[in-house]
Parts: sequence; structure tokens; C-alpha cells
Amino acid sequence: MKTITSLVLIFSMALLGMKTAHALVGKDLDSMQWKAGVSKIDITPKDPIWLAGYGGRDHPSEGMLHPIWIKALALEDASGKQVVLITSDLLGMPKGLSDRIRSGLKERYGLEKSQIIINSSHTHSGPVLENSLSDIYPLDEAQKIRVSTYSEELVTETLRLVEEALDSLQPAHLFVENGVTRFQVNRRNNAENSLLQQTELRGPNDYAVPVIKVANVAGEILAIAFGYACHPTVLSGYAISGDYPGFAQLELEKNYPGAVALFFQGAGADQNPLPRRTVFLAKQYGKSLAAAVERVLSEGMRPLEARIQTAYSEIDLALSTPPSMETLTAFISTASGYQKRWATRMKDEREQGLPVLTAYPFPVQVWTLGDQPIMTLGGETVVAYALELKKVFGQDLVVMGYSNDVMGYIPSTTILREGGYEGASSQMVYGMPSTWAATLEIEILHEFLRLAEQVGVPKVQSGLLPN
Repeated sequence: MKTITSLVLIFSMALLGMKTAHALVGKDLDSMQWKAGVSKIDITPKDPIWLAGYGGRDHPSEGMLHPIWIKALALEDASGKQVVLITSDLLGMPKGLSDRIRSGLKERYGLEKSQIIINSSHTHSGPVLENSLSDIYPLDEAQKIRVSTYSEELVTETLRLVEEALDSLQPAHLFVENGVTRFQVNRRNNAENSLLQQTELRGPNDYAVPVIKVANVAGEILAIAFGYACHPTVLSGYAISGDYPGFAQLELEKNYPGAVALFFQGAGADQNPLPRRTVFLAKQYGKSLAAAVERVLSEGMRPLEARIQTAYSEIDLALSTPPSMETLTAFISTASGYQKRWATRMKDEREQGLPVLTAYPFPVQVWTLGDQPIMTLGGETVVAYALELKKVFGQDLVVMGYSNDVMGYIPSTTILREGGYEGASSQMVYGMPSTWAATLEIEILHEFLRLAEQVGVPKVQSGLLPN
């Protein structure tokens, strides 16, 4: 009977390619029976709205290069356990909105936080969201109302998005593999203005392009979830777009009619697309990323058994001692722009007797889809975290930053010690009272060890020692 089942399985998967079919020999047919549903909703603002990510803009958006989207991929394993991956062409989902979405999904569908990933592409050409980087945007009252209204509608639309994905669940097969593309540049170690004179790039990188393919039983591609670790900062003007990830998704959906392409951001907080600043470069990088994905789709991909494990926690990441009132007063007298707004707000809050934040509930999450581990971190995660986690759990590990709550930069111990934008001054951009404490990296990595053990992710190396 097992032999007959294997032959039937190979025949039914022939449309997915001979390599894939042969890889399925010996696997029980039932173990491959995923259910998958996918949906997408256009979230392009109808009216001009302030764009997120840059403090230098001085007026709302002007038109768009292409629509922006939220997308959802719902998966159900052979036991009936479900997970949902939500991706968006947004700078980052703040805690308030993320908590409301996840609470709504818990109430409607019984989904726990561990079963939900909300990942943002981090495009710098998408709308500002409420209570996110508030100090850097000089919004007037009309714009504040528009941002609040848009944020409220986003919560409603995201709940509808997931409903549509769950309603469209159908038998499916999952496959995974890594591609590669190399337009990311470590921005801390390579100055943009001298890049053309350099003969080699410096600093750590992660060029992996993880790809998850979802196909129906006829072999037709339903969804392509793919990632890369690089800031979507090619563009800095006033036109709404998803930047290079937006162009990559458009390219894939054009080349695979009927499929939904979902981009997730990796640990790219210290990685920039260089050179940049033109629409043509954004399109070029989008096509380069899409080509890396297409190469993976056209070759043999590893099939995943229909088995889901999830784990989630929020660890209290300590903050360092905040600046004194005297230091804030002196800073206000010389600062300008968002830095002055930040310091003034910090001083006012203390004078009002409001408590000073001393720690932050940082989200850490692990999924396994079959034998494929996925690890997500909140915040703007630097590439060092992906590199450290891959040392321990293998190079095929999928790492997502910018997930579930984007509250600030998450520097490594080395970057925290070095300072600079990612290590120090970015905390002002995000409205935090001080930098992270020195224990930040070790606490995050140790929590991943704990969650990985909880869901049975094997280690390929026992050490996990940040620099």
C-alpha cells in the first residue's frame, strides 16, 4: 500500500517538477496535506498623508508609484493547527496597533500570539501610523486626524484580510529553499558618498533570500513568501510605494499569474541598498530580488511536512539610565528638529511626574513548518542577530526582523558599544528615554535558545556567544 501511495504522490506532484516529486518518495501522503489560504488588500491612502521613515520631509504625500498592500498567508497542518503570516508595505507596526490586531484575531479565531506573525517591509514611502516615531513628524492637526483615521481603518482591514485568508483554505503543499542576491551594503562600514571609490565592501552581511512556495494539489502556485535583509530606502521623495520590495512583489505576481507574493523583512536594520535615490534603482533591485526568487522556484525545493509548532514570549529588555534633567535642559538649548521635540517631551513628562520607562516588552517568536524553523524579532534588528542565530540553528534558518512590534533599533552588543545612529541616537527617533542596557543581545539570544528547545528546533552548534 505504501508503494502505491508513493507512486500516486509522485504522479500528483509531477507538475511541480521531477526533483520535487522524487523528494516526496517515502513520505506519507497524509503528512504532506497542508491547507493554505492567501489574501491581499490594497491599503493605499485615498488622500495625501505624511510618509514615514524620514525626518526631513516637510509636507504630505504626492501621488503614488504603485499601490501598497497588506497580505496574509494562512496555514493549517494535518492536526488542524493554524498560523497566519501577515505582511505589509509599511514602515513598522507599533505595539498599540499590533496588540489590537492580535487581540481581534484571538477573539474571532482563537489564534494566540504565537500563531501570528505581523511583519512590515519597512518601506520609507508608506504612510505614518499612529503612535509610531511621533517626535520626528511635524504633523498639523489635520494630518494627525488623517493618520489616526488611517490607523483605525488599518486594524479593521487587517482583521478582514485574515478572515479572507482563513475562508480560502484549501489543500496545498509547502516547499522551502534559500536563494541569494547581493545589493545590500552594510551602511555602518561603507560610506555612501565614497562607495564608488571602494574596491571591496566591509562589514557583516546576510545575502540569503528565503523562499516559501505554496502550491495547490494541481501544482499551481498560490503564494510566494520571500524575504531579504535590507532597508527599503532607495526612495526618499513624496510618492507612495513599497520601494524595492513593492517592485519585487509586482514582478513576481506578473510572472506568476494568480499567485500572491508576500515580502517579509529580515534583519536588515544596518543594511542599505546602495547606490540609491532613483526610481529606476528601486525597480532594478526589485527585479534582482524577484529573479533570485524565480531561480529558487524553478529548481528543486525542499518539501515540508504538514506539522506546525509555535512559541512566543515577551522579555523585559532593560534600558540604560536616562539623561538627567540638567542634561535634557542643556540639550534642548542647542538641539533642533525632532531631537529638540524629543528632549522637550522627555523633560515635560518628568516634570509632570510621569514614570520613566525602564524596560520594554520585546517580542521573540519561533515557528516550525515541518522541519523549517522561522525566528522573528521585534524592532529594527541588525544583521548580527541573523548571523548568530544561523551559527547555532543552521544556515537554512529563516530570520525576520520588524515583526509584531517595531519599537526601536535592536543593536548588537558591538554596535551598542560603538554607538552611532543604530546604537544610540535612533532611540530618540523612536521616542525612547535612553539606549538599551548592555545585556540586550545576550537576553534575546538566550530566549531564542529557550523557545527553540520548547518546539524542538535542533542546534547545529552549541555556542551562542555575542561579541
